[in-house]
Formats: sequence, C-alpha cells, structure tokens
Amino acid sequence: MPGSVVPVMQHEIPSGTERVIDGRLRVYYDGYWIKAYEVPADTLLAKRKLIEALTRRLFNHVEHGLNVPGTRLDEARSAYENETDPPRRRVKGAMLAGAMFNRACDIFTKLVELQALGVDVQPDNALMRECGRHLQGALSLGKMVMHRSGDEGIDELWGEPFKAFCFPIEEFYRSRYLKIAQTMRAIDSISSDLIATFDAQPAFTGFAPLVDAFAVAAKAKCETLRTDADIFEIWTSFAVSSEQLLAFEPHPLPPVDAFQQRAIALGLELINRAHTLIFSITRARVPMPKSTEEFAARCEQYRELYPQKASETTRRAHWADPLDPQSARA
Repeated sequence: MPGSVVPVMQHEIPSGTERVIDGRLRVYYDGYWIKAYEVPADTLLAKRKLIEALTRRLFNHVEHGLNVPGTRLDEARSAYENETDPPRRRVKGAMLAGAMFNRACDIFTKLVELQALGVDVQPDNALMRECGRHLQGALSLGKMVMHRSGDEGIDELWGEPFKAFCFPIEEFYRSRYLKIAQTMRAIDSISSDLIATFDAQPAFTGFAPLVDAFAVAAKAKCETLRTDADIFEIWTSFAVSSEQLLAFEPHPLPPVDAFQQRAIALGLELINRAHTLIFSITRARVPMPKSTEEFAARCEQYRELYPQKASETTRRAHWADPLDPQSARA
C-alpha cells in the first residue's frame, strides 16, 4: 500500500533503498516506501525548472500577498527596514522574502537563456552569486512567513528553492523523499490521535475506518505529482475520503444529557481541526510540527474531560469546558 509503514525495524532497511512494489519503483526513507522519480540531469535548465516549480508551490501555500515581483525588491526592502511595529514588520519581512525569491528566479532565468546562447556560465559567476544571496536572504526571513491557515510558519517549505539552487539535483531529490516520509508520519500521528480519542466513545462508533481511509488517501496524495498518470484516481480518493470524514454524524445512545451533547459538539470540532491540519500538511508536503503537537495536546485533554463513562461528579466538574472557547468555569 502506498505510503504504508514497513513492518520491520527501521535500521533493517537502509535509507535510500529502492525496490519495485506493485509495479512501481519506490524508495525507502524513515519507515516508508515512497514513489521514486527519475532524477533529471544536473543542468542550469533543470535547476531553473525545479526552482520555478518550487517557488510557485511555495506561494500557493503561504499567506496571501507575498508574491511580490522581483522588480520591486528595493521598495520591499525599504518598507521592511523602515517599519518599527512588530506585527507589521513581520508581514513586510515576509513580503521582502517573496520579492527576493522572485528576483533570484529572474536572474536564474536569464542565466539559463545566456547558457542556451552558448555563453559559459560558471558557478562562481557574479550573477550566480547574486542569485544565491537573494535566495539565502529570503531563507533568513522564512520564519516570518506563515502558512495560509495562519497556524504556523513553514520555513522548511520556504527553504526548498534555496536547497535546489545550492545542492545537486539528485541530493535535493533525496531530501524531498525524506521530507515526504516525515509528512506521512505526521499524517499517521494525527489520525492515530484522532482514532484513540474517539475509540471509546459509543457515539463515534464506525468513525475509525473513515479516518484510516482519509489518512491512506492523504499519504498517497503527498507522494504523487500532479503530472502523474494516476493523479485522477489519487486526488479523487483524497477528495471523497475527505468529504466522507466531514459528513460523519455521531449517533449517541439515549438518554442524551447536556454533558454528552457537549462532548459530541466539541468532538466534531476536534475532527474538523484534524481534517484541516491533514489537508494542509498533505498539500504542502511538509510536516507542521507545532500544529501537530498542539492537536495531540487537545486530543489528550479531550480524553481526560470526556471519558467513556463519566460520573455525575465528573460531569458537574467539567460543565465549564476549557476546550470550549465560549465556556468559562463558574
């Protein structure tokens, strides 16, 4: 099964091991067999295409307003340097990073065009160095950039164009396989926490298979490129399993009191959080550790507040629920 954990100790299979599984070449990293792709020749043209694709993907997942043209780099830098209000400075720093990325892409595109005309472009070329400085400058500002959800920064994704510029393409591919494996592990962690949270809740009987199906589809999606022939099946499975998870309706056993109603309502909120987090991680193809840890903590708190069998004392003690933002203890 694509993206499944190998049922052996990790050290028994060396990282980077390749194997044909179900007719598809896969590579092993961090406990997962991941789709492997042919590595293009390490040329400026190949690097340009890779950096352009990574940059488009980056802007697709970060907060809005950061895709500032490289031609406005000086304006963006001036706006950032003259800003003193911390929240506004963070946003302007993120905009400056976007302008730096686009300026680097502009330079790299022209270098590729020169090379196509027969001009010998060496790694120590002045424009190559300038391109690297812009990418490194953007990377240094990466922690100011937030995911589009606003929950956490994604500086790992922000650093990928810089890695593609600095490292041989084959080495970059290896780093991406490892990152995809870590993404799959995050998906498994979130889904496991979710299932463990509701496994003992009678109202959520039949919920676990929906979570499992969504996790399997998410892992398949995060390892699949949009240009793959099977993307139509992969994305459809991901979208349908997503819809089915969100459409789940609890079926509480009577009598249903206020305590149980609150448990169900906040349980559905937790499911929505998990769905949104897995969806974001899958599309970005990088783990989001801060959000994943926060979700695990919320699951643990929910299990403490809403055990399968709660006494009347427990029900009264948790009438005001810290998981409910509109609730406050008397």
